[in-house]
Amino acid sequence: MVVFASALTFFFVNLAPGGPASVMRFDVSAEQREALIHRMGLDRPVPERYVEWLAAAVRGDLGSSLLTDEPVAQRIGERLPNTLALAGSALLLSVGAGIPIGVVQALRRGRAVDHVLSLLSAVGLAVPVFWLGIVLILVFAVSLHVLPSAGVTGVASDSLGDRLAHLVLPAVALATTILPTIVRFVRSSTIEVLDEDYIRTATSKGLSPRTVITRHALRNALIPVVSAIGALVPRLLGGTVVTEAVFGWPGMGRLALEAAQGRDYPLVTGLTVVVAAIAVAASLAVDLAYTRIDPRIRLT
Repeated sequence: MVVFASALTFFFVNLAPGGPASVMRFDVSAEQREALIHRMGLDRPVPERYVEWLAAAVRGDLGSSLLTDEPVAQRIGERLPNTLALAGSALLLSVGAGIPIGVVQALRRGRAVDHVLSLLSAVGLAVPVFWLGIVLILVFAVSLHVLPSAGVTGVASDSLGDRLAHLVLPAVALATTILPTIVRFVRSSTIEVLDEDYIRTATSKGLSPRTVITRHALRNALIPVVSAIGALVPRLLGGTVVTEAVFGWPGMGRLALEAAQGRDYPLVTGLTVVVAAIAVAASLAVDLAYTRIDPRIRLT
């Protein structure tokens, strides 16, 4: 999957109008321009250049940035921890809030609470993350002055508390991109499980409602939810582009925006490969999580 994503990106980038050579300076002579194109190998066939790039990528060399001449791997490595912190926090918020909300809706299905929470989920799906981010900044940073509006740390502080304070608003805004979907999956899966015979048997044995929900219903209901969470990771990573731009968060999403605007094609390709690798790793983590949730999978 990673190789396929890299090949697709590499070929599309080179087939784009202007191609990689379009970022070169226009104040040089035609001879200098041709010499630079030849030195960078842009006059060779695309498949040949891709094979050469792939061989170097396997060794950890993703090429050099056309704009800064820095190694692409170095530029991504500087931004990757910030994006992982932001996306990981948003994922924890979404799962931590989505599972209880979905269970409450399943237990109160058809009632006022269920309708209100379903309406809020629909609104959450419809609200653009950039608009929500601006609203959060206006309310909590501009009006209330309780949270910072942008950046990773303050000018005069680099403590853990300061970093967490800067992380709150972008993490909340990014979490809304997948929270409504998680809530809906938890609700529908829990409703389906609650109608099973073993739930009625556990209830008839005199177990408390909390035990029936937490030990019997929820654990089985989480199996399709975990699969959905794994599929939502690429959407979460895609949402970092807008979120990081709104909150001035120096991560891979903001770097991807800068690379696209500056036509830094090696950097765009390198970012795509890293995101694809993260998505594949998330899919693998989901498969491994199945064995912890459902012992039947581990036994087979």
